[in-house]
Amino acid sequence: QVQLVESGGGLVQPGGSLRLSCEASGFVFSAYTMNWYRQAPGKERELVATITGGGTAKYGDSVKGRFTISRDNAKNTVNLQINSLGSEDTAVYFCNVVKRGRRYWGQGTQVTVFS
Repeated sequence: QVQLVESGGGLVQPGGSLRLSCEASGFVFSAYTMNWYRQAPGKERELVATITGGGTAKYGDSVKGRFTISRDNAKNTVNLQINSLGSEDTAVYFCNVVKRGRRYWGQGTQVTVFS
């Protein structure tokens, strides 16, 4: 049974940083591309970063240069370092994997940027 559990969200001032983590279980973690999405109030869910099993990363245009995705295949975790936060980054952040055509999601972790 695939399980994804995110952590690390919180309240942060503009310009601040957070490190989000997602712990995965129920599948061969190293074999799958992992994704981070976010959903702001009233907006559609947005793909912000993706990383292959071998560590190749890609980013959405809105976060390039500020977000860094990484993974530890020995610990079955994928991380998202988010820097230079602005109000536009306020959202619920979700970890995601697609396995045999089915999308799996964690419960999400809230990031709120306030001044």
